[in-house]
Amino acid sequence: MKYCTILLLGMAGAMLVSAEEYSKPVGDDFPQQLLWGDTHVHTYLSPDAFSFGNRSITPEDAFRFARGEIVESQTGLKAKLARPLDFLLVSDHSEFLGIFPLVYSGDAAMLATPLGKRWAEYIAADQHGKVLMEFGILSMGRASIDDALKAIQGDHQVDLDPEILRDPSQSEVPEAIRQSVWHRVGEVADHFNEPGRFTAFIGYEWTSMPAGNNLHRNVLFRDGAEKTSQVLPFSSADGGDPEQLWRFLADYEEQTGGKVMAIPHNSNASNGLMFAETRLSGLPFDADYARQRSRWEPILEVTQIKGDSETHAFLSPNDEFADYETWDKANLSFTELKRNDMLRYEYARSALGLGLQHEGALGENPFKFGMIGSTDSHTGLATADEDNYFGKMASAEPVGDRSHRSFFPEGTQNTVVQQQWESAASGYAAVWAEENTREAVFAGMQRREVFATTGPRMVVRVFGGWQFAKGDEQRHDRVRYGYRNGVPMGADLPLRPNDKATPSFLIAVQKDPIGANLDRVQVVKVWLDSQGESHEKVFNVAASDQRGIRNNRVRPVGNTVDPKTASYRNSIGAAELSLVWQDPEFDPQQAAVYYVRVLEIPTPRWTNVDQVHFGQAAPQLAPEWTQERAYTSPIWYQP
Repeated sequence: MKYCTILLLGMAGAMLVSAEEYSKPVGDDFPQQLLWGDTHVHTYLSPDAFSFGNRSITPEDAFRFARGEIVESQTGLKAKLARPLDFLLVSDHSEFLGIFPLVYSGDAAMLATPLGKRWAEYIAADQHGKVLMEFGILSMGRASIDDALKAIQGDHQVDLDPEILRDPSQSEVPEAIRQSVWHRVGEVADHFNEPGRFTAFIGYEWTSMPAGNNLHRNVLFRDGAEKTSQVLPFSSADGGDPEQLWRFLADYEEQTGGKVMAIPHNSNASNGLMFAETRLSGLPFDADYARQRSRWEPILEVTQIKGDSETHAFLSPNDEFADYETWDKANLSFTELKRNDMLRYEYARSALGLGLQHEGALGENPFKFGMIGSTDSHTGLATADEDNYFGKMASAEPVGDRSHRSFFPEGTQNTVVQQQWESAASGYAAVWAEENTREAVFAGMQRREVFATTGPRMVVRVFGGWQFAKGDEQRHDRVRYGYRNGVPMGADLPLRPNDKATPSFLIAVQKDPIGANLDRVQVVKVWLDSQGESHEKVFNVAASDQRGIRNNRVRPVGNTVDPKTASYRNSIGAAELSLVWQDPEFDPQQAAVYYVRVLEIPTPRWTNVDQVHFGQAAPQLAPEWTQERAYTSPIWYQP
């Protein structure tokens, strides 16, 4: 009997092992869903969106639109996405969140406050500009009223009383009103959150802007309203230093047991402040600062309506695709012109090199971020498609000849003028996740297994390791093989197994199913030399149409865009580009970081779509076509 029992147990064990090995998906614990979303959309609850014309598009509307429903825009146009999104963060500004609709609607509780009464008087006197000016100044914090007055007013003489603005009793919003608005934000997101189908995140935008330089972060909570309602949004009036925001995030997690992160954006409008060499206080970096920054800010919004922040032509003169949707005239308030010496501290590629330098000195990398895109739409409509672009503000929706208009309403900026045609129809965030839930999408962002696109929904996988070889890209199980034998985008390369090993990257890219074909795949490498100086190189690693790559160069893919009809043909390019690439210039003593950039074939830009739709001439400098792209999160190597 004893022998039989052992034999049966042994047979059962063999059967279990055999079944587990045969049905391989049983053991697949890696992310298999590619989810698309936008972490940066504003509704009428944001003071600037409301002031610039969005008087009725609510968070409910924003979620309905993202889920694929038809929504009537502020200008009365019906809008719908060609494909629904999988997740959305409505990121209305924490500064005076929801207060403008209350004031303009004559809410009794709001008008009973000194701020509400004063703003109502401005509105009655048709002095809406004064309301907007006060909002902008107060958002910067009372500690810098004089600097804020100078930055926002510039040459425009606006009759504002600095002493009133310095007096907290004259401009604070009662906590009960703030709680009411914030609780409603959470309730709406919870209502639209459907695990497995659609993820509705709760969050807001923290809008620090010292001297008009952009330091904005979107705050994204993993949790539902039962936890987020235990705190009030932290605004730039509460603290304009990112370190103060991080302390708030840490306190939230300790108090509630929840999870939260911050996502910086528009580093290109910071005039060198976003990735500066010192902290905002002027103190030098230390290991704790670097650790805190990478902990709370695991991803960066690298492309959106207000320009692309991957790199700049001045910083990357040998990169023929560097000058993409560039905003480089001035800071965010358009009060200080841009200088070339600021650029190194504004763009993601140069920041990755700076991060390696800091890690060499401190043992921690403050700029260890993944990359996503989002829109920063203030219309409530998360549209990043060139042929379905509703602009940043309600004043820029597709009605009439919008491309000739100023980006900001007249009188709200100085120094330089930015026109609507200079804005980009961009972008979206792609997240690899196990399922479409708050927890899974948040986890994908935390581990940086994300990538950015300027709008198209390309499918991009990248794995780094030491043993990938040519032909692995053709394996039927290449994704499973990639996870089992390497690390995905957003991770660190494992320790080098021997002194002959060279980093190899398994890269697989598929075109947007309803979009343009692929032009090429590139690997961008940033590394430190023996002196600790940063360098970069763009490697062309795959090209469509059997175009050979010689001396790292490849001839242009061609252009099928017909500007007369704002159309193109997929007669060039490829539906898929996959390969294994080894770094031919690898030096094991040099710290390095690698990410992949994917380019589509040329397609009509939104300005050309408008030109054909409205039958009007586009601005002389406005491009007729564009080459949409994707940027993956990096993979890091340390000696």
